Amino acid sequence: MRFPTIRRCPGEGDGNKELAPPFRNPFVHDLRFTPLEKAKIALMTVTLFPIRLFLAAFMMLLAWPFAFIASVGRNEMVVEPQSLWRKFVDVALRTIMRVMWFAGGFHWMTVKGRQALPAEAPILTLGPHSSYFDAIPVTMSMSSIVMKAESKDIPVWGTLIKYIRPVFVSRSDQDSRKKTVEEIKRRAQSGGEWPQIMIFPEGTCTNRSCLITYKPGAFIPAVPVQPVVIKYPNKMDTITWTWQGPGAFKILWLTLCQLHNEFIIEFLPVYTPSEEEKNNPALFAHNVRRLMAKALDIPITDYSFEDCQLAMAEGQLRLPVDTCLLEFAKLVRRLGLKPQNVEKVLQEFGNRARKMEGEKLGLEDFAHYLDVPVSDMLRDIFSLFNEQEDNMIDIREYVIALSVVCRPAKTLETMKLAFKMFEAEEDGAITVAELACILKTELGVADLNVSRLFAAIDTEDTGKLTFDKFRSFAEQHPNFSEDYLSTDNTGRNGCPHQPSATPNAKPQTNGFCPDFSPRVNHHDTTTDGSVKKHN
Repeated sequence: MRFPTIRRCPGEGDGNKELAPPFRNPFVHDLRFTPLEKAKIALMTVTLFPIRLFLAAFMMLLAWPFAFIASVGRNEMVVEPQSLWRKFVDVALRTIMRVMWFAGGFHWMTVKGRQALPAEAPILTLGPHSSYFDAIPVTMSMSSIVMKAESKDIPVWGTLIKYIRPVFVSRSDQDSRKKTVEEIKRRAQSGGEWPQIMIFPEGTCTNRSCLITYKPGAFIPAVPVQPVVIKYPNKMDTITWTWQGPGAFKILWLTLCQLHNEFIIEFLPVYTPSEEEKNNPALFAHNVRRLMAKALDIPITDYSFEDCQLAMAEGQLRLPVDTCLLEFAKLVRRLGLKPQNVEKVLQEFGNRARKMEGEKLGLEDFAHYLDVPVSDMLRDIFSLFNEQEDNMIDIREYVIALSVVCRPAKTLETMKLAFKMFEAEEDGAITVAELACILKTELGVADLNVSRLFAAIDTEDTGKLTFDKFRSFAEQHPNFSEDYLSTDNTGRNGCPHQPSATPNAKPQTNGFCPDFSPRVNHHDTTTDGSVKKHN
């Protein structure tokens, strides 16, 4: 698989097309140090780090009684008048939190622009979301946020959270998304009576290389929003906490070991939606994202949290850092090609592809096979599989890629489907070339050497391989992809494969912005809010 050679960029005001995807995978943070930097970190670990950690923890404990007193007996549905003692608590908490950040190395913070009043913009949309340090603007303003309901039961932290009157999302309540959006609407349309709500519309952490798809929850109320952009222009990026990279405590440790951590927050002008945007939250979200990306001078991409789940799926074939399957998944989603009844549709596709016996299809035949019209996005999907640049593709590769996108953790199920499409009728086996085709498609790479893997399974040197043999080997060697496969995708049209510093890292729960967006499906603009956090 390879990226299309021509990328399509949207014109101004076009809410339906995306900019070219960034070179870096937005869900991966590869943090590396020079010997000198390692020496500095070692020195700070035994000198500055324990002092800063103690002071930060002490400040949080000091803030707890103030937040607890102010939260006792408070009605969650009504905003009390800001009495003198509540104003004192508010100032005290802001001061304590500022001291805590100062102790963590954030000695001064650059603030650009003016924060709008709640009556002017009841919702603040912040981005990019890249770390739990993004809590800084929350403590600066004591604005409300959207959080999972379980957070309020965390000792100390839960009390501090309840003080800022967050909108809670309950995982145990099936109607939680709908209720959350209704609560955001109620507060946003109160005419400034409630505190502003800070929302990170990306819904998960990225490495700040781009802005990924915004979830529409912040834009459904159809009220003016104030875009807010965050920057950490530090020489060494110890801030970023993505799904693949350093874990939570390592990020904290490395950040507290820096002499100074820079933070810039810029409040952009209030964005008032047009009538079209009020009726189309996805368009509203897209246009605000474009405005924020311009202020940050970074690209936008329609990769989403759903793509993050694909990249981090715990199957036996972990996807490379810059797999082309992320691009494929995005295009499939935007064209509405992801089936509802996954197993049934994949079996039907597999049976049809098997009958074609490797016959290749042109663009028109490909569109007819999928029962969709020819479009720019379909051409991009076609180009992913047009490796020989002969304007012909093997439909079996499309079916394999679709299987990975629809069920990323079920490696053996996809392999079983692939074997059925490629195997010879007389012996139900495939060759080494066919195995290479299957696996490079399943990994979304342009080139793959499978000779060592094939030889390890084909111990009798028959030159053939059945699925039963492959499955038996895979069950005995669950890490076979790391041990037996090698890829070199450095070519012009390939998908660059850059090994992560932590290839076996488990997905981390990051940020305090759970998904609360209702599930809305569009063919042109993705607003699917499905999120599965890993705790």
